[in-house]
Amino acid sequence: MSYLILIRHGQSVWNLKKKFTGWVDVDLTEDGKLEAKKAGKLIKQEKIEINLYYSSFQLRAKNTLKIIQEELQDFKKVKNAWELNERHYGALTGLNKDEMKVKLGEEKVHQFRRSWDLRPDPLDKKNPFHPLNIETYKEIPLENIPNTESLKDTYERVIKFYSKEIEYKTSENILISAHGNSIRALCKYLFNLNNNEISKLEIPTGNPLLIELENSKISNCKYLDQERAKDLLVF
Repeated sequence: MSYLILIRHGQSVWNLKKKFTGWVDVDLTEDGKLEAKKAGKLIKQEKIEINLYYSSFQLRAKNTLKIIQEELQDFKKVKNAWELNERHYGALTGLNKDEMKVKLGEEKVHQFRRSWDLRPDPLDKKNPFHPLNIETYKEIPLENIPNTESLKDTYERVIKFYSKEIEYKTSENILISAHGNSIRALCKYLFNLNNNEISKLEIPTGNPLLIELENSKISNCKYLDQERAKDLLVF
């Protein structure tokens, strides 16, 4: 048996402000740091030795993982992958979700957030929130930097990376620190969710999802913080 642990970063500064964040590289709030610390304690209680750590390029995911490793007293090298980044929200980036519901209507905003293949308008490349203008992404080839993405786009880049770099490591215990939509993409793949099911899937911040694997097949899964568990995973 091996284990795969998926964790969405703790609450970020822009989560708190209800902004569409996407590829903007914001850090954790103090509550987000506490969520990460609790996540580390919960993982430690499972007495699982993590063999491999993965994170997106983004500060909120990297710092969540850093806090978890501090709790585990395990400082193995982390593989950072831009493919695990959050979905790019295009022209919605930096806008307040509640204000956009008033402007566009709740249904339209819900479609932008949860539909499978709808992309928001592209973000202007001169916008300071565009990844081209953020130092974090200077290493990424220009052809891989999006102007906007649908969940389908996010799924394709996440699963391409997962299939190539992680899936075959069947004897390893692996922890991935990423984002709501990149973890949603992984769950769609792992649990064979359809496009309607994936639109309903909620991923709580800072709550490790522990997946048990036998012969590469899921035998069990659970959120470690049961008080904040979501129950939409069906397999």
